[in-house]
Amino acid sequence: MQRQATHPRISIVVLTYNRAGELLTTLERLLALPENPPIIIADNGSTDNTVTLVQARFPGVRVVECKGNLGAAGRNHALACVETDYVAFCDDDTWWEPGSLECAVQLLDGWPCVGVLNARVAVGADNATDPTCTLMRASPLGRAGLPGPSLIGYMAGACVFRTALFRDVGGYEPHLFIGGEEALVSLDVLAAGHAIVYCEQLTLHHHPSPVRDSALRARMLARNAAWVAWLRLPLGEALRATLRALDVFAREGALVRDGINLLAGLAWTAPRRRVVPRSILGLRARVHAAERNLDASATTTVGKFDAPS
Repeated sequence: MQRQATHPRISIVVLTYNRAGELLTTLERLLALPENPPIIIADNGSTDNTVTLVQARFPGVRVVECKGNLGAAGRNHALACVETDYVAFCDDDTWWEPGSLECAVQLLDGWPCVGVLNARVAVGADNATDPTCTLMRASPLGRAGLPGPSLIGYMAGACVFRTALFRDVGGYEPHLFIGGEEALVSLDVLAAGHAIVYCEQLTLHHHPSPVRDSALRARMLARNAAWVAWLRLPLGEALRATLRALDVFAREGALVRDGINLLAGLAWTAPRRRVVPRSILGLRARVHAAERNLDASATTTVGKFDAPS
């Protein structure tokens, strides 16, 4: 029996893969939200009994089984089941603070030009603001006519979307799998005439899972940055992103394997190439100019929400 939602305007989509224990804890928190939104799990083919455990403990939560690890594109399958105007995304180690979803609905109702809201991410037991959010708060694009600073990107597991917009831009590209997958969607959202906004009024809690492979993530971020550049950015930027990716692969001892994969991927990017308007390139230039005034650690952090440069 499906859990009955009392707030029909917004749903939650949770992406998970082989982190059943963390997911169950997250679901307890999400189910306690006063907004009582429908919750849809996108399970990327977990082999740790995730689906069975969720169905047994939380029968009102809908589980979409992706029949394999699709990476970020698993969210697309869950979103096909969303019936509300807005959708909030999170991962199995993140959860929304009570009241944030109601606030998101009010903001999106009040600012029809806004397509995506990025929440403040509170990390760990001390609720420290994620460094990426600190940079978003200081966006050089300002906030004129918007409920918060204007952005050129967002964090995939800490955002609220207009459901129709997510569908219109096609969701996450399966080829990108995971790592900077937001970059392509961000460019398409901006090209469609919608704003991306950072909103401190929304809070998402993140207790990072220890189940991570940082070296692999760095290589995938670099590869995806190059592919996104070939898909949406001018030739010079695409070439520079490709060279940076090859440098990352070499430093990680994976130049041949990952380099071949990167170059082979240009075959699928070519027919889909569509350079974004000059106005968006101008926004990116302003953000990157501001980045150059930051120290190296801050610049690295920016890559989390704006992979191509």
